[in-house]
Amino acid sequence: MTIHRFRGGHVATATGVFAAAEIEVAGDRIAAIRPLADSADAHDLAGGWVLPGFVDTQVNGGGGVLFNDDTSVDGIAAIGAAHARFGTTAFLPTLISDTPARIAAALDGVDAAIAAGVPGVVGAHIEGPVLNPARKGTHDPAMFRRLDTELLSILTHPRRGRVMVTLAPEMTTPADIAALLAAGVIVSVGHSEAEYDTAIAAFDQGVAGITHLFNAMPPLMQRGPGLVGAALDDPRPWCGLIVDDVHVARPVLRVAMRCRPFDRMMLVTDAMPSVGNGGRDFMLQGRRIRVADGRCSNADGTLAGSDLDMAAAVRNSVAVFGITPDRAAMMASKHPAAFLGLHGERGQLAPGLRADWAVLNGDLEPVSTHIAQGRGPA
Repeated sequence: MTIHRFRGGHVATATGVFAAAEIEVAGDRIAAIRPLADSADAHDLAGGWVLPGFVDTQVNGGGGVLFNDDTSVDGIAAIGAAHARFGTTAFLPTLISDTPARIAAALDGVDAAIAAGVPGVVGAHIEGPVLNPARKGTHDPAMFRRLDTELLSILTHPRRGRVMVTLAPEMTTPADIAALLAAGVIVSVGHSEAEYDTAIAAFDQGVAGITHLFNAMPPLMQRGPGLVGAALDDPRPWCGLIVDDVHVARPVLRVAMRCRPFDRMMLVTDAMPSVGNGGRDFMLQGRRIRVADGRCSNADGTLAGSDLDMAAAVRNSVAVFGITPDRAAMMASKHPAAFLGLHGERGQLAPGLRADWAVLNGDLEPVSTHIAQGRGPA
């Protein structure tokens, strides 16, 4: 047993926020959390916060490494280490549209990383290549393809961790989506021109998420609600938001928050190699991506992921939505854990769950991160 004691701030547990608390850890799990009476030997938070470890479902890279370029155990570990500096304790390395061979290599690499006990990796997110060219964003349309037998076989092969796939439902069939869902793949809609009825039918079928709501999809129109309208109208899917003051304007974010159930909103970073690497420029499939003023963009100005870390996403959410840090952190921990089906393992500070947490100072800047020891995605 190890005891971690905190005072002089806020410890956000599943049952409330304590000014002082001790977290008892046994192995990789929280054994108990108690309010702390005698806190003389406790770590002084100086007004800061202990929050559940952040869960990021969309991490393209970090620490100078792009997942498309390096799907090795070492590459995944470097990405995870870069994001752990900012409180992320669980993540999905995310592959931007690529060849079937590269998709298979990415999934195999994540399997190997989980087997090797790389901290934080819980699965893979394959974003594309079944996307709509009209909403390609920074994806290379030359990589786009149908969800054919070869790709289905790769995506539905049993894996050690979670497999999440972002696709445009109008570019495939309900039968093919059903095959993904039957194999346990988490399906999300993104980079899509889907009409309202198409999106609702996908949610009826079991599609669980919307990838970076508002981005790479048509805007809401009075006679064409589309995918955005379906997201705002239907309470079922989890919606990812990139809260970086670049991807979506603050008033639009607030509208979405007012329209949807809070527990179906989650923060994502869509992070690129610049995170944890001093905001340096990088290459994406042969194209230079410039990083400046928190914005990643290619030569024509198209956004290419983000330079956002999850601690900043939480900090921004406090400012944008006018909520407390523990509430903002739910969108970075509890809600994405539920989306991934890991709510019984991660996402809250509670007995029985993994001992993962982030310590932020009073300005919500990262101080330290604790990731439980132990292999596996759960």
